[in-house]
Amino acid sequence: MVTAGAPQIPRVLIEQLNIGGRLVIPVGDRSSQVLLKLTRLSEDLNDLKREELGGCRFVDLIGEYAWDNS
Repeated sequence: MVTAGAPQIPRVLIEQLNIGGRLVIPVGDRSSQVLLKLTRLSEDLNDLKREELGGCRFVDLIGEYAWDNS
């Protein structure tokens, strides 16, 4: 469970999932996100089940995979 809103899903988080593993992350812009649940289905990193769990608003993600502040 990622507890900060991200502009997109960081690939590094998907890479850490085992087959059957789940990632819940708020994705969108800084004022509005959608809570996504991803389930990794196979070795292929693009083979994901994606479910939208509803609208939400989390604090901004900071660091390497956050928004560009420049």
